[in-house]
Amino acid sequence: MPAPGNLTTRQKQILAVVQEVGFTTIETLAARFDVSAQTVRREIIRLQEQNYLQRFHGGAGLASGGIRSAYAQKLTVSPQGKQRIGEALAGIIPAGASVFLDVGTTVEAAARALLGKPGLRVVTASVSVAQIFCQGGVFDVVVTGGVTRGANGSLVGQQAIATIAGFRFDYTILGIGGFDDDGAPMDFDLEKIAVRQAAMARSRQTVVLADHSKFNQVGTARITDPGKVALVVVDAEPTERLRKAWLDCGCRWRVA
Repeated sequence: MPAPGNLTTRQKQILAVVQEVGFTTIETLAARFDVSAQTVRREIIRLQEQNYLQRFHGGAGLASGGIRSAYAQKLTVSPQGKQRIGEALAGIIPAGASVFLDVGTTVEAAARALLGKPGLRVVTASVSVAQIFCQGGVFDVVVTGGVTRGANGSLVGQQAIATIAGFRFDYTILGIGGFDDDGAPMDFDLEKIAVRQAAMARSRQTVVLADHSKFNQVGTARITDPGKVALVVVDAEPTERLRKAWLDCGCRWRVA
């Protein structure tokens, strides 16, 4: 798949949604972006012409690489930066803390860094994160259950939310898709956002992890207001827009 440097903002957002979920309908995209089905159809046709997406009856899916290809691509984005973010987080989380870990490649890097932290109590809605801890063999992990979504093994739905409601966390660790104009964390999948919000509601502090590729990305829905985020851990100095937004709302950030 070519790099999406020549796409419009809406085309990038549509591509990001399809990369996240694998397949989506025209009606879903039209409702999400508040445009007509005809507008979405035209955008999908343009994306197919450039070999970003494959058009199906009533919707769109990834081009020949499939979902796993998109996930593999994410693994190649800023791997050293994500490792630094994970190591910085491990320096913040104390031994014995109770932690909810979100989904995504940056959170997976954090999970690997946390393997050496004694006594952690971990709950996750990510099959991939759970596998990292299982392979490490250090401590047990609670997996929320639910319906799998996407190649990263994220778990969504009422079962996941109900499991989270039975816990209390010291920290919720979020991966994200981008930032709103006011510095609020955003993502593309409403069901994943619902799981994140459930974890935040049961957590004393929320920490957002974001490599520099997310600084100028915009999701389709807000996860929370920026003032409700205790800390954003990044791998490079944030943009002037983000710095100003975070200063205005009192959100702290740390460059790993």
